[in-house]
Amino acid sequence: MTRNSTTSKTEVVVIGGGYAGTVAANRLGQREDVAVTLVNARSRFVERLRLHQLVAGSGTVTADYGPLLGERVRLVVDAADRIDTASRIVRLASGRDLGYDYVVYAVGSTAAVPGAIPGATEFAYPLAELENAERLRARLAELPPGAPVTVVGGGLTGIETAAELIEQGWDVTLVCGGKLAPTFSERARGALADWLARHDVRVIEGMPVTAVRARRVLLADDSVVPGAVTIWTAGFGVPELARRSGLRTDRLGRLLTDETLTSLDDDRVLAAGDAAAPSNRPLRMSCQAAGPLGAQAAETILSRVAGTRPAALDMGFLGANVSLGRRAAVVQFTHRDDTPRRLVLRGRVAAPVKEGATRATLWAIRTEARRPGSLIWAKGGPRPAAVVLDAEEVGNP
Repeated sequence: MTRNSTTSKTEVVVIGGGYAGTVAANRLGQREDVAVTLVNARSRFVERLRLHQLVAGSGTVTADYGPLLGERVRLVVDAADRIDTASRIVRLASGRDLGYDYVVYAVGSTAAVPGAIPGATEFAYPLAELENAERLRARLAELPPGAPVTVVGGGLTGIETAAELIEQGWDVTLVCGGKLAPTFSERARGALADWLARHDVRVIEGMPVTAVRARRVLLADDSVVPGAVTIWTAGFGVPELARRSGLRTDRLGRLLTDETLTSLDDDRVLAAGDAAAPSNRPLRMSCQAAGPLGAQAAETILSRVAGTRPAALDMGFLGANVSLGRRAAVVQFTHRDDTPRRLVLRGRVAAPVKEGATRATLWAIRTEARRPGSLIWAKGGPRPAAVVLDAEEVGNP
């Protein structure tokens, strides 16, 4: 398909139907002369925040796109193979072509199992996408109840996975290459460590994994952690679409943009969510940032269509939270720059706050679908000055 030359509509293709992409697609509905096509590889929305629940069998993770998308958003179930910026065409894996006036690059993030660690890609199970979680769930179903499970990664995903599995009766060891929940305050980290200890999760801190085998993990001090399955939650990567398309990225693969989220290489390409690196200073990968970034990318396009100057990125954080099974949580409140405050909620009182925040993500998307432009978010004030990039800092194709 090419751009529709018989109408005056501006054609926008949004690549990626996650938290950022759905918000961006819906927000573009503020103008009737903007036609929006959302390209996503799956026919249903995936709540990545709940993948650990799918693995443990304590919840579902997909939702119908129907109420999540505005009436003027067209969903195309396909994968983007390349963005042809010279011709302004998104080439799809099916062989179809979508012409565009603007593209919103919202491909999200993926698992990052390091190939440099022997056996990691062969034996470890990543947990960052629906297919990963389904494969891991099937593997756990093959094991006897209470079998030993090793979770690698002391971040929020690793902690939530370990907690969910211990609550479901598995024997869990959590291996942290550094500190447990390194972005949290000492008070919040203490609350997490206390809950994990009381529920018999063995936590190993400051000990990198050096190798993964079929039924064990080897650590830097030459110790061995036995386990019927190894779950890898340490770190995230980004799809290679931007690099394949000849667009500059940071070293992780996030699209480099200015503060309006416009690509440094092409003002018809904008980025949002985990795959965006504004001024080479990306925000924390999170759904908390994804929605505002999606809205910002859409507003930049709408400003250009209207002939006005786009606003610069202005987004602040409010906190971070981690579920501890179905009945407890820890909520770490933060300053707008995402540094931790002293205020922490823990235990049962924090669980409904965490669950409410998770449910609010879909509620916000549905609301934006019904009333484009309704999403509001905390502001963070001026961001640090843009970073000067050189060839050594940029992941050139």
